[in-house]
Amino acid sequence: MTYTAPVKDIAFLLRHVIGLSDIAELDGFEEATPDLVDAVLEESARFTGDVLAPLNRIGDLQGSQWKEGEVSTPDGWKEAYAQFVENGWGSLAFPTRFGGQGLPMTVAAAVQEMWHSANMSFGLCPLLTQGAVDAIEHHASDELQQRFLPKMVEGTWSGTMNLTEPQAGSDLAAVRSTAVPEGDHYLISGQKIYITYGEHDLTENIIHLVLARLPDAPPGVKGISLFIVPKFLVNDDGSLGERNDVQCVSLEHKLGIHASPTCVMSYGDNGGARGYLVGKEHHGLVYMFTMMNQARHAVGVEGYGIAERAYQQALSYARDRKQGKTLLGKGEEDQAIINHPDVRRILMTMKSNIAAMRGLGLECASAFDRARRHADKDVSERMQRRGELLTPLVKGWSTEVGVELCSLGMQVHGGMGYIEETGAAQHFRDSRIAPIYEGTTAIQANDLIGRKTARDGGQGMGELISDMRATLSGLAEHDQADMQAIAGRFEAAISAAETANEWLLAQSDASLAAATSVEFLMMHGYLAGGWMLIRTAEAALVQSQSPDADTAWLESQITLARYYAERMLPLVESASTIITGSAATTVSLSPDLL
Repeated sequence: MTYTAPVKDIAFLLRHVIGLSDIAELDGFEEATPDLVDAVLEESARFTGDVLAPLNRIGDLQGSQWKEGEVSTPDGWKEAYAQFVENGWGSLAFPTRFGGQGLPMTVAAAVQEMWHSANMSFGLCPLLTQGAVDAIEHHASDELQQRFLPKMVEGTWSGTMNLTEPQAGSDLAAVRSTAVPEGDHYLISGQKIYITYGEHDLTENIIHLVLARLPDAPPGVKGISLFIVPKFLVNDDGSLGERNDVQCVSLEHKLGIHASPTCVMSYGDNGGARGYLVGKEHHGLVYMFTMMNQARHAVGVEGYGIAERAYQQALSYARDRKQGKTLLGKGEEDQAIINHPDVRRILMTMKSNIAAMRGLGLECASAFDRARRHADKDVSERMQRRGELLTPLVKGWSTEVGVELCSLGMQVHGGMGYIEETGAAQHFRDSRIAPIYEGTTAIQANDLIGRKTARDGGQGMGELISDMRATLSGLAEHDQADMQAIAGRFEAAISAAETANEWLLAQSDASLAAATSVEFLMMHGYLAGGWMLIRTAEAALVQSQSPDADTAWLESQITLARYYAERMLPLVESASTIITGSAATTVSLSPDLL
């Protein structure tokens, strides 16, 4: 179960498709030179391959353990996390004023993929910390930022997100945890469930971001406030004080990610946990969405990160395993199952979809980088719309496809894939949480059709389609068979998506739009992923003209794009048919007949 980070694939995307050089020209990103980024990728590949990947199987077998309120992580976890902090991996994109390195989100996202491929359970700890830092930086007072952020950016303190309660899953209007004012702080009481890394032994303090209600709070989501609740109180000089009134009362027993402690947290069993208000009262949900949206993108990265690990293992097995008479092998010694046509189909499906998802994840991150730092207000606003539009695609589509690809990875192994000793099953089990995390796929889909498409009359979606058509027009300049074949499929897919978009914007009955919202999300995911692969293929064609070009590798990128165009883009057309033709039937059967 080794892992080798796909540095060449990632570096090519950053340089020739995403436009890292343009991002490096933005104010504050000057440090992101090609040489520096290449060094970061190479060193991250070494760390994740040599340190994190070997712990993946250990973590799955041992899991994190709870005893009398304390949680211990598996063997090797603390030593690996100490190296993680020492090397500054968690601080790449954090502000320099709090000790971060100030690199673009795009670079951080490229590195995060490696964490989750190597060891998804490990990567979840810094994932939540990053979201907590983002929320505190944007919404908390200067005093709270100075008290908590330097240690969180450094990684010696971690962060969590506390939303869900036993009676309040995705419906946060049902949150019952309370916050009673007391001097310069609040006393928090209540129970939260499904809290990732809510308790552990990797850091000296854990900073919980908790949603709760004040005594006079209005009902519903408008009455929710956000609080910083540290595991240990922090003294004025920055040192740790007494233990706060917050405890982990149990760990959930899960299908996968066994080493990631999923905690049931109890606040205020002994009078109230001390918490500090973030921003204004009753604005907590808005503030938490800053963290949640960052986490949604990161979970999307998880989706294709774990799929990359499953692909590498499936590829290795297919090269070694000899079984039956192959149709593509050239001789008796060339009968590995990689030469069975259907195994090739599976591997091509995995490789092309991972490349498409990776491209979309980095494109989304780059949009946010440009939105935050571009001097032109119009460009900044357009890029903000783009990042917000792509986020539910990155999260929803990448995680759904990621599960499918991990399942295909098991299929390559045959019966051995179902046997735990091979490790293929772990990737499948671990991947299954990602479509549920941070809002299920249906929640992402409703966000896409509502906030991201209908609310602005399709402006952001129209801009995206326009950019796709510009790419399509550029393909006409390449008199090359693969590119022309790709163009034909791309044009049909864009037209099908436009038909579905028009249908959606014309709906007055919200239930009809919601009935096919997941198909709408998956349709646009496949289309946007195809757009990224096509841009990669076009860049590869251009780069192949260089005298020192790696021609075989560049040609493989074009072949992958054509495979995707011929095998995946037709799914856009079929999805459009489903969206526009099946909504009424989907909700027509009464519940008592289901």
